[in-house]
Amino acid sequence: MFSKSRINEPGPKADDKPEATPAEAAPARPAVDMTSSAPKPKPPASMLSADLTITGNLKTTGDIQVEGTVEGDIRAHLLTVGEGATIKGEVVADDIVVNGRVIGRVRGLKVRLTSSARVEGDIIHKTIAIESGAHFEGSVQRQDDPLAGKDKAKAAAPAASKPAAPANASATAPQTAAQ
Repeated sequence: MFSKSRINEPGPKADDKPEATPAEAAPARPAVDMTSSAPKPKPPASMLSADLTITGNLKTTGDIQVEGTVEGDIRAHLLTVGEGATIKGEVVADDIVVNGRVIGRVRGLKVRLTSSARVEGDIIHKTIAIESGAHFEGSVQRQDDPLAGKDKAKAAAPAASKPAAPANASATAPQTAAQ
Protein backbone atom coordinates (compact mmCIF):
# COMPACT_ATOMS: atom_id res chain seq x y z
CA MET A 1 0.00 0.00 0.00
CA PHE A 2 2.75 2.41 0.92
CA SER A 3 4.70 1.69 -2.23
CA LYS A 4 1.70 2.60 -4.44
CA SER A 5 1.27 5.99 -2.85
CA ARG A 6 4.99 6.64 -3.17
CA ILE A 7 4.90 5.70 -6.82
CA ASN A 8 2.13 8.22 -7.43
CA GLU A 9 3.83 10.82 -5.26
CA PRO A 10 7.63 10.66 -5.27
CA GLY A 11 9.27 11.00 -1.87
CA PRO A 12 11.27 14.24 -2.24
CA LYS A 13 8.43 16.03 -4.04
CA ALA A 14 5.74 14.70 -1.70
CA ASP A 15 6.40 17.60 0.67
CA ASP A 16 6.24 20.06 -2.21
CA LYS A 17 3.05 18.65 -3.67
CA PRO A 18 0.84 19.21 -0.61
CA GLU A 19 2.04 22.80 -0.66
CA ALA A 20 1.49 22.96 -4.42
CA THR A 21 -1.93 21.33 -4.07
CA PRO A 22 -3.34 24.23 -1.99
CA ALA A 23 -1.71 26.60 -4.49
CA GLU A 24 -3.42 24.69 -7.28
CA ALA A 25 -6.64 24.68 -5.27
CA ALA A 26 -6.46 28.46 -4.87
CA PRO A 27 -6.69 29.08 -8.64
CA ALA A 28 -9.50 26.52 -8.75
CA ARG A 29 -11.46 28.53 -6.16
CA PRO A 30 -11.52 31.71 -8.28
CA ALA A 31 -12.74 29.55 -11.14
CA VAL A 32 -15.56 28.46 -8.85
CA ASP A 33 -16.10 32.10 -7.84
CA MET A 34 -16.28 33.05 -11.53
CA THR A 35 -19.06 30.56 -12.07
CA SER A 36 -20.78 31.83 -8.93
CA SER A 37 -20.62 35.37 -10.33
CA ALA A 38 -22.74 34.12 -13.20
CA PRO A 39 -26.40 35.09 -12.91
CA LYS A 40 -27.68 33.72 -9.65
CA PRO A 41 -31.18 32.38 -9.25
CA LYS A 42 -33.57 35.21 -8.53
CA PRO A 43 -34.65 35.34 -4.88
CA PRO A 44 -38.38 35.21 -4.26
CA ALA A 45 -40.31 38.46 -3.92
CA SER A 46 -40.73 39.97 -0.47
CA MET A 47 -44.37 39.47 0.47
CA LEU A 48 -46.40 41.89 2.56
CA SER A 49 -49.42 39.89 3.66
CA ALA A 50 -53.04 41.07 3.69
CA ASP A 51 -53.11 41.60 7.48
CA LEU A 52 -50.04 43.87 7.39
CA THR A 53 -50.23 47.68 7.43
CA ILE A 54 -47.02 49.64 6.92
CA THR A 55 -46.62 53.36 7.50
CA GLY A 56 -43.37 54.51 5.96
CA ASN A 57 -41.30 54.18 2.81
CA LEU A 58 -40.04 50.90 1.35
CA LYS A 59 -36.90 50.64 -0.79
CA THR A 60 -35.34 47.52 -2.28
CA THR A 61 -33.43 46.42 -5.36
CA GLY A 62 -35.48 43.22 -5.34
CA ASP A 63 -39.13 42.39 -5.88
CA ILE A 64 -42.08 43.18 -3.62
CA GLN A 65 -45.57 41.75 -3.60
CA VAL A 66 -48.03 43.81 -1.56
CA GLU A 67 -51.26 42.23 -0.35
CA GLY A 68 -51.83 44.57 2.62
CA THR A 69 -51.78 48.35 3.08
CA VAL A 70 -48.81 50.66 2.64
CA GLU A 71 -48.93 54.36 3.49
CA GLY A 72 -45.70 55.66 2.00
CA ASP A 73 -43.54 55.50 -1.10
CA ILE A 74 -42.28 52.25 -2.59
CA ARG A 75 -39.15 51.75 -4.73
CA ALA A 76 -38.41 48.30 -6.11
CA HIS A 77 -37.33 46.34 -9.16
CA LEU A 78 -40.66 44.57 -9.62
CA LEU A 79 -43.74 45.62 -7.69
CA THR A 80 -46.92 43.58 -7.68
CA VAL A 81 -49.96 45.13 -6.01
CA GLY A 82 -52.40 42.39 -5.00
CA GLU A 83 -56.17 42.61 -5.52
CA GLY A 84 -56.88 43.44 -1.87
CA ALA A 85 -53.89 45.77 -1.46
CA THR A 86 -53.95 49.54 -1.05
CA ILE A 87 -50.92 51.80 -1.52
CA LYS A 88 -51.10 55.48 -0.61
CA GLY A 89 -47.95 57.07 -1.94
CA GLU A 90 -45.62 57.16 -4.92
CA VAL A 91 -44.68 53.88 -6.55
CA VAL A 92 -41.42 53.61 -8.51
CA ALA A 93 -40.22 50.36 -10.10
CA ASP A 94 -38.86 48.90 -13.31
CA ASP A 95 -41.95 46.69 -13.65
CA ILE A 96 -45.26 47.44 -11.95
CA VAL A 97 -48.32 45.20 -12.00
CA VAL A 98 -51.38 46.70 -10.32
CA ASN A 99 -54.20 44.36 -9.37
CA GLY A 100 -55.38 46.42 -6.38
CA ARG A 101 -55.56 50.10 -5.45
CA VAL A 102 -52.89 52.78 -5.74
CA ILE A 103 -53.50 56.36 -4.61
CA GLY A 104 -50.52 58.38 -5.81
CA ARG A 105 -48.08 58.67 -8.67
CA VAL A 106 -46.94 55.53 -10.50
CA ARG A 107 -43.55 55.62 -12.27
CA GLY A 108 -42.20 52.60 -14.09
CA LEU A 109 -40.56 51.33 -17.25
CA LYS A 110 -43.35 48.79 -17.72
CA VAL A 111 -46.70 49.47 -16.06
CA ARG A 112 -49.62 47.07 -16.26
CA LEU A 113 -53.09 47.75 -14.87
CA THR A 114 -55.16 44.57 -14.70
CA SER A 115 -58.95 44.46 -14.86
CA SER A 116 -59.17 44.68 -11.05
CA ALA A 117 -56.82 47.71 -10.79
CA ARG A 118 -57.91 51.03 -9.23
CA VAL A 119 -55.41 53.88 -9.71
CA GLU A 120 -55.93 57.48 -8.59
CA GLY A 121 -52.90 59.44 -9.71
CA ASP A 122 -50.58 60.14 -12.59
CA ILE A 123 -48.77 57.38 -14.43
CA ILE A 124 -45.34 58.04 -15.96
CA HIS A 125 -44.15 55.10 -18.03
CA LYS A 126 -42.10 53.83 -20.93
CA THR A 127 -44.63 51.14 -21.84
CA ILE A 128 -48.13 50.68 -20.44
CA ALA A 129 -50.90 48.12 -20.67
CA ILE A 130 -54.38 48.79 -19.32
CA GLU A 131 -56.79 45.87 -19.32
CA SER A 132 -60.49 46.28 -19.91
CA GLY A 133 -62.24 46.91 -16.60
CA ALA A 134 -59.35 48.75 -14.92
CA HIS A 135 -60.28 52.04 -13.23
CA PHE A 136 -57.87 54.91 -13.70
CA GLU A 137 -58.22 58.54 -12.74
CA GLY A 138 -55.29 60.80 -13.59
CA SER A 139 -52.94 61.56 -16.43
CA VAL A 140 -50.66 59.29 -18.43
CA GLN A 141 -47.29 60.47 -19.66
CA ARG A 142 -44.74 58.51 -21.67
CA GLN A 143 -41.03 59.11 -21.01
CA ASP A 144 -37.95 57.26 -22.22
CA ASP A 145 -36.63 57.16 -18.64
CA PRO A 146 -39.57 57.52 -16.25
CA LEU A 147 -37.50 56.43 -13.26
CA ALA A 148 -35.32 59.54 -13.52
CA GLY A 149 -38.18 61.85 -14.48
CA LYS A 150 -38.64 63.34 -11.00
CA ASP A 151 -34.90 63.95 -10.52
CA LYS A 152 -34.57 65.56 -13.97
CA ALA A 153 -37.48 67.89 -13.25
CA LYS A 154 -35.90 68.99 -9.96
CA ALA A 155 -32.50 69.50 -11.63
CA ALA A 156 -34.02 71.43 -14.54
CA ALA A 157 -35.92 73.89 -12.33
CA PRO A 158 -32.87 75.19 -10.41
CA ALA A 159 -30.81 75.21 -13.62
CA ALA A 160 -33.41 77.39 -15.31
CA SER A 161 -33.50 79.85 -12.42
CA LYS A 162 -29.71 80.04 -11.98
CA PRO A 163 -28.93 81.48 -15.45
CA ALA A 164 -31.65 84.07 -14.93
CA ALA A 165 -30.04 85.32 -11.71
CA PRO A 166 -26.56 85.90 -13.20
CA ALA A 167 -28.12 87.52 -16.27
CA ASN A 168 -30.03 89.91 -14.02
CA ALA A 169 -26.93 90.56 -11.92
CA SER A 170 -24.82 91.34 -14.98
CA ALA A 171 -27.58 93.50 -16.42
CA THR A 172 -27.76 95.37 -13.12
CA ALA A 173 -23.99 95.78 -12.86
CA PRO A 174 -23.58 97.78 -16.11
CA GLN A 175 -26.53 99.99 -15.19
CA THR A 176 -24.96 100.69 -11.82
CA ALA A 177 -21.62 101.43 -13.48
CA ALA A 178 -23.31 103.69 -16.05
CA GLN A 179 -25.07 105.69 -13.36
